[in-house]
Amino acid sequence: MTKAAKTVNTGYMIFLSTVSAIGGILFGYDTAVISGTIGIVTQQFSLDTMQQGWYVGCALIGSIAGACVAGTVSDGIGRKKAMLAAAIFFCICAIGCAESAGFSQLVAFRIIGGIGVGFVSIVSPVYISEISVPEKRGTLVSLYQLAVTVGFLAAYLVNYGILHISQSSAFESGFLDRMLVDEYWRGMLGSGAVPAILFLVTIFCIPESPKWLVTKGKDQAARNVLGRIYPNGDRLDKEYGITRASLGSEEKSGWKELFRPGILKAVLIGSAIAILGQFMGVNAVLYYGPEIFSKAGIAEGDALFSQVLVGIVNMATTVIALFIIDKVGRKQLVYWGVSGMILSLLMTGLYFACGESLGLGNTFLLVFFLFYVFCCAISISAVVFVLLSEMYPNSVRGRAMSIAGFSLWIGTYLIGQLTPWMLETLTPAGTFFLFAAMCVPYILIMWKCVPETTGKSLEEIEAYWKNRN
Repeated sequence: MTKAAKTVNTGYMIFLSTVSAIGGILFGYDTAVISGTIGIVTQQFSLDTMQQGWYVGCALIGSIAGACVAGTVSDGIGRKKAMLAAAIFFCICAIGCAESAGFSQLVAFRIIGGIGVGFVSIVSPVYISEISVPEKRGTLVSLYQLAVTVGFLAAYLVNYGILHISQSSAFESGFLDRMLVDEYWRGMLGSGAVPAILFLVTIFCIPESPKWLVTKGKDQAARNVLGRIYPNGDRLDKEYGITRASLGSEEKSGWKELFRPGILKAVLIGSAIAILGQFMGVNAVLYYGPEIFSKAGIAEGDALFSQVLVGIVNMATTVIALFIIDKVGRKQLVYWGVSGMILSLLMTGLYFACGESLGLGNTFLLVFFLFYVFCCAISISAVVFVLLSEMYPNSVRGRAMSIAGFSLWIGTYLIGQLTPWMLETLTPAGTFFLFAAMCVPYILIMWKCVPETTGKSLEEIEAYWKNRN
C-alpha cells in the first residue's frame, strides 16, 4: 500500500463528491428535459419563434441570477447550505411546472428551477475541489460533469418514454391522462422532482467544506472534517497549515481581492472561456437536438431517439474523461477535443448546405453529430468546471466563480434564446459554420493564457495568478 493510500481516505472523498455531484444530475436534467417539450408546448400555447426561445431561455435567466449570487451566498452561509437552497428551488420548479395553469406560470417556475441550476453550477464544483487532494481533484470534480451528463441522459430517456406512453396509452385516472397523454410535457417537467428530493435528503449527510470553515475561523470544525479526509495526523496538519497560510492577512478582503492584477487576470480569463464555450454549439445541440433532427426530415419519435443516443455518447465519453483528465492534462484534452469539434461542426454544416446534392443521408448527420458530442464531452465540458473551480484564491473562490458562472450563463441564455432565430435566419448550415468559427478564439485563449493546473494544489495555482501582474 502506498503512502498516499495510507494518508488519504479516498473512499470518503468519493462519497462527499458523489453527494455534491447529485446537483449536477439536476443541472443536466433541468437543462435537457426542455428539449422534449418544445414542440407540444409551442403548439398548446401557440408560441411564435421568439416566445419559443423565451420558453427555453427563461430558465437561463434564473440561472444567471442564481450564478450571480451563489458565490456570495456560499461564501457567507457555506457551501452546504447553498446546495440545500438549490435543492429546494429544484423541488419547487418540478412540482410547479407539472401543475402550471398557463404559460406565464410555467415560465415563472422554470425561472425558479434556473436559480437552482445557477447555484449548483457554482457551489457543487467548488465544494468538490475544496475537499479533494491535488492528485485526484480533476477526477473528482469531473464527477460533477459526469452527473450532468447522467441528468441529460435521464431527461432524454424520460422524454422518449413519456412520448411513447402518450402515443400508445390511455389512463382511467384523469390526473395520469393529463400528465402522460394529453399534456405529456407536464410529466416530463414534473419528473424532475425525484432527483430533487434525493439531493435534498442526501445533503444532510455531508459536512461543510473545510476550506470554507477555515476562512470563517472555525478551525476546530475544519480540522474535524480534514481528519476524516486525512486520517494521518501529519498530512492533516500539513493541509490545514497550507490553507491557513494561504489566507494570511487577506482573509476578509472580499470583493476587493478580485481586483488585484493577477487575480483579476484569472477572473477575466475564466469568464472568457466560460462564455466562449457556449458559442461553440454545445447547448444548441442539447436544447434543440430534436428540432435540428426534425429539420433534417427525421420523424419526432426518431428525433427523440437520436437525442437519447446523444445522451449516451455524452455520458460514456465523460466517463472516459474522468479517468484521463489527471493523466493527460486539462489543456491537451482541450486541444484535441476542440479540433474534433471544428471538424464535426463543419461536416454538419456541409450536410445542411448541400447534403442532398452530394447524396449525404441522415446517417452522415448522426455520425458527425455524435462525433461532435464525443469531442465536446471529452474536452470543454469535462474541463471547464474543473478549471473554474481551481483557478481562484480560497478567500474569494465563491465570488470569483460567480463572475465566471455569470458569464457562462449569459452565453447559455443567448444561445438558448437565439438558436431558433439562427436556425431560421442563418439556416442550419450557417448556424453550424458559425459555431465552428467560434472554436478558434477558445483554443487560442487556452493555449496562450491558461496554465496547466493538473497535479497542482489550489494554493499553488493561487500563487501562480498572484505572481502574474
